[in-house]
Amino acid sequence: MEASNQTKHQHNPTKPIRCIVKLGGAAITCKNELEQINGQNLEVVCSQLRQSMIPSGKVVGMDWSKRPGISDVSCNVHEFEDQLSVDSHKFVVVHGAGSFGHFQASKSGVHKGGLDQPLVKAGFVATRISVTTLNLEIVRALAREGIPSVGMSPFSCGWSTSGRNIASTDLSVVDNAIKSGFVPVLHGDAVHDNLQGCTILSGDVIIRQLAADLKPEYVVFLVSFIDETDVSGVYDRPPTELNAVLLREIAVAEDGSWSVMKPALQDINKQVDFTVAAHDTTGGMEAKISEAAMIAKLGIDVCIVQAATSHSLRALRGELRGNIPDDWLGTVIRFLK
Repeated sequence: MEASNQTKHQHNPTKPIRCIVKLGGAAITCKNELEQINGQNLEVVCSQLRQSMIPSGKVVGMDWSKRPGISDVSCNVHEFEDQLSVDSHKFVVVHGAGSFGHFQASKSGVHKGGLDQPLVKAGFVATRISVTTLNLEIVRALAREGIPSVGMSPFSCGWSTSGRNIASTDLSVVDNAIKSGFVPVLHGDAVHDNLQGCTILSGDVIIRQLAADLKPEYVVFLVSFIDETDVSGVYDRPPTELNAVLLREIAVAEDGSWSVMKPALQDINKQVDFTVAAHDTTGGMEAKISEAAMIAKLGIDVCIVQAATSHSLRALRGELRGNIPDDWLGTVIRFLK
């Protein structure tokens, strides 16, 4: 999928972006349970993001709304009197939908277009209700860690496609948020498509567009695999299969093709095999690799790593921009210079 790079507004960020983070849908939700958040994983992920964005200082929560099962609203204004100005180190967060949105989109065929059909129009509405609900919960979880996050929906911000390729992206809202010291939190969304009426714009495609425009120092994909807790990154085949090999470093050539650098596979003609869940309307791991390769072509290192682990924290902190430490488990995708 090749983006057109046409944007409604040109922009000139005043400061460089440090990192764009993709929270994989399977990492933050229970992907086999409809609209169920993986609260434990999300809490760890948000804590690691805080440690990477705001290395020191007291955590002062910013979610002052009532939470289910809790009678009080936590809001102590006196905690902010001695609080230093938060330097969020210019992060942008994009999350997938996981068990939110995919069901609604696949049942109605939103990704195939056809807004003139009542089922598709209803599915468009249902999909957006679902993904924006997840977005709010992630923003709240980040806010509880003291991260000044603001949710941004691509549909509402003017993103659209043409034949499922990005046609327009209004990044002025994202830019203004970053310049004001906020952490934008975007998500995969149902959007207008000027050829087929509508489609699903995946978080992976959004990240590639943001990377091209914002030029971060590095990009991190925090992933997980259904029913698997021991996998660490990208494998040469489904990690449940015998003798699956973790691909530690992938090099991307000028033409966009990619090859495995570490480890050296015994069979150089061996094909890397991926599987996609039947309800996943955004392409699964193969699409993720393709988008990551396009980002790497820009000269931006991409890390794909298991979420909520010590390895993901090191990636978020930017420790993988040089040589890959022997004790780090994950996949780094780089441009072959």
